[in-house]
Amino acid sequence: MAKLKWGMIGGGEGSQIGPAHRLGALADGQFELTAGALDHRPEEGRAYAQRLGVAADRAYGDWKEMLEGERNRADRIDLVTIATPNSTHFEITKAFLEAGFHVLCEKPMTVSVEEGEEIVRLAEKSGKICAVNYCYTAYPMVRQARAMVANGEIGKVRLVVTEFSHGHHGDATDADNPRVRWRYDPALAGVSGQFADCGIHALNMASFICNDEVEKLSADFASCIESRELEDDAMINFRMSKGTVGRLWTSSVAIGRQHGFTIQIFGETGGLKWFSEQPNQLLYTKVGGRTEIIEKGEGGLHDEATRLSRVAIAHPEGFPLAVANIYCDIADAIRGEARPSLPTAEAGARSMAAVHYAVQSAKQDGVWLDARPPMFR
Repeated sequence: MAKLKWGMIGGGEGSQIGPAHRLGALADGQFELTAGALDHRPEEGRAYAQRLGVAADRAYGDWKEMLEGERNRADRIDLVTIATPNSTHFEITKAFLEAGFHVLCEKPMTVSVEEGEEIVRLAEKSGKICAVNYCYTAYPMVRQARAMVANGEIGKVRLVVTEFSHGHHGDATDADNPRVRWRYDPALAGVSGQFADCGIHALNMASFICNDEVEKLSADFASCIESRELEDDAMINFRMSKGTVGRLWTSSVAIGRQHGFTIQIFGETGGLKWFSEQPNQLLYTKVGGRTEIIEKGEGGLHDEATRLSRVAIAHPEGFPLAVANIYCDIADAIRGEARPSLPTAEAGARSMAAVHYAVQSAKQDGVWLDARPPMFR
């Protein structure tokens, strides 16, 4: 089977997310890195792409040059990944979809609700894949949890409690560090800081595992480091369309926490718990019973979990392989195989709507607001 041609925008040398994408995309031999515009500094981007094995004529100085260079090639890329600052996602995603490329965009997909809706419509019109990198949904035991909920193994879901809280931005003396500062700068991050950065992973995970959508929410935001324009701590209460109650806490000033992404699903006949720092395990408790630890790689798992388990039981699988699972689903989808677990533009638009309405709610002392994009009401 021929490898698919892959290009990347952003994620250059020294970036946090770039290596995870390159490890993930190349892990299964389904993609090859063919083109790149990897840095906002043109010459550095070209040089780094060539060090990664990209041909000189496909190592581009910026995304516009890459779009023009790839648009009319007979051997043009099959997929482009966008890993640039939030404020640029919409323009680049739109341009590549309109040119007929499949796209994987880092989250948040856009910085406005209207932009999110436009990308959904454009993806539908073009017939091209527009995926969003909600990569935590691609851990095998998260797929196991989703399958167990769908199979009725915990009964009707009553309550979801999820957190994505860490303490790595809790040092006020480090607030001007460029790798930290942009996340709280509205010009680069948009209307929200921590909720848009980490909290929407937790919100998306709730929707993903429950196969349900957030219908309304109430929010409380805080800037615990007062110099920040955008929030570094948020609490969200939400309700889902099937009646499930949701609670979400996200923070970047929770000193002592390293990653802090957990989710618990409570149903009528059982409960599930997954936490990203021990991603190989899913805790399952039947009503009136003891807690059982379900291990990645063991027998009897649902097909979606087994398909994405790469190494033997008791051997850890981590973040880059979760990203790799997203690329596996994209490769299958490009080749015509349906992958309903793939997070698409609709998930991106719903997340951005939730961000904007949470911001509005927080400004109005937690008033409950419809969290859905207008196009899905």
